[in-house]
Amino acid sequence: MNLQVWDPFREMEALLDRYSRSARKSASGETKAIDTGDWMPSVDIAETDGEFVVRTELPGVNKEDVKVHIDNGILTIKGEKKLETKDEKRHRIECAYGSFVRSFSLPQDVDVEKIEAEYKNGILCLSIPKLEKAKPKQIEVKVS
Repeated sequence: MNLQVWDPFREMEALLDRYSRSARKSASGETKAIDTGDWMPSVDIAETDGEFVVRTELPGVNKEDVKVHIDNGILTIKGEKKLETKDEKRHRIECAYGSFVRSFSLPQDVDVEKIEAEYKNGILCLSIPKLEKAKPKQIEVKVS
């Protein structure tokens, strides 16, 4: 007979992990129509006079595993952080792995054709320029 020390916290973590993953699936096992991921990276959004800046922390994610697209005014950042599989005994896994999706509504006054993306040191930085607003034009009215 093999005796093991009971760790209630490990059991609770496994239960919560299993519950949170199953909540994203329908009864048939299919994923819902809304994109969800296994984890959610942190995002900062800042605004200046000329642009919006979106900074997403993606530590351990390869540049090739990140996709950014815009559809109907929705900016979506999607990707995957892969777990390197090795034949080793793991005592704790706290880092998030798997797919992720973050979506944001863009204001109407942005120029989606001129968005620039830079990926450096695990930070994805998107520069989203604002459209130049039409300057008000004064029309002289002549009285005849």
